[in-house]
Amino acid sequence: MKHMILRGLAAAALLSPVAAQAQAYSCSAPQAPQRIRPDLPTDKQPRRVVPIGSYTLAITWSPQYCRDHGDGGSFQCGSANRFGFTLHGLWPDGKGATWPQYCRPTGLIPAAVVRRHICATPSAQLMQHEWAKHGTCMSGYSPARYFRQSNALYGRLRYPDMEALSRRELTAGGFAQAMARANPGLRADMMRVTATRDGWLDELWICLDTAFRYTRCPAHQGGVSPSSSLRIWRGGR
Repeated sequence: MKHMILRGLAAAALLSPVAAQAQAYSCSAPQAPQRIRPDLPTDKQPRRVVPIGSYTLAITWSPQYCRDHGDGGSFQCGSANRFGFTLHGLWPDGKGATWPQYCRPTGLIPAAVVRRHICATPSAQLMQHEWAKHGTCMSGYSPARYFRQSNALYGRLRYPDMEALSRRELTAGGFAQAMARANPGLRADMMRVTATRDGWLDELWICLDTAFRYTRCPAHQGGVSPSSSLRIWRGGR
């Protein structure tokens, strides 16, 4: 049964009119489950167990993702689905520049978990990857708890008017400031903006402490310079 959701928002009843208008994207959950294959450590991405010192919540600007990948037949980029910011994942960080990953063996995530969160992270394979690489490093977490936690953090985010921002000269720092104004308690230095080589908005990384509260990003965290020019791809809109 088709249902409409507001992208990047937990419940429409909590939205301000401006936020709702800015992110009124739609998702119709697929009837058939997406195929999932195991996601395992490799020589380039080995198992690494180190203490957790903080977290990163990563969200992806979907119009740019679909532009870069050109996958018009996929659930995310094809059909009538329209996404704004989607949830990439919740990443445990280390206490320095090294982070934990693939901490324990795992099977495939349950189909019910995929169905519940597929309109936030519109790829079952990406969900498997996020759980296997990142979620398994969070002590006491199951796939259901991991995605519940990451979606709760994602769902509380509010967004500036992306349409308006896309039509003016903008810097990465200016975008971070716009996000901060839309989210009480979130400052520009608690975010890192990533962009393509051509300067188009790719992702936003939000820094969290071990209690999942917004915190200042460490100096080694990635992202472009706040003074870098930034453009926002609107897709077909």
